[in-house]
Amino acid sequence: MRAFSYMGSAPDSFAPILLQLLLGVGFSALILSLAFLLNPKKKSKPQDTFECGVTYYGDARGLFNIKFYLVAVLFILFDIEAVFLYPWAVNLIGFKEAGLGTFFLFEMFFFLLILVVGLYYIWKKGALEWD
Repeated sequence: MRAFSYMGSAPDSFAPILLQLLLGVGFSALILSLAFLLNPKKKSKPQDTFECGVTYYGDARGLFNIKFYLVAVLFILFDIEAVFLYPWAVNLIGFKEAGLGTFFLFEMFFFLLILVVGLYYIWKKGALEWD
């Protein structure tokens, strides 16, 4: 009896990963090459620093409202947590067959309860208001 019999099929299981890696690197190299070859070759000196077409004015050390960043971080937080729902739902049948379906169902309800309590908290704190 061989101790590590699964080791012989490892290169077969890595073929899709390598293919996706090669496609990703190849596509990135193609897009960067096309951008370098097709970009306009106009040489001009920038007159002023700007971002997104908006001319810069004022002091860089001034106070600014961070509501946009707070909402963006909260969106990313809840979006990433919601991404965990899909793999859980796909694997719930396997958990049920193993006799752990009820445990994992209540565990997900607890996870969603934490999300709802967090959303209620930030809502009451006014983090989602644009005043």
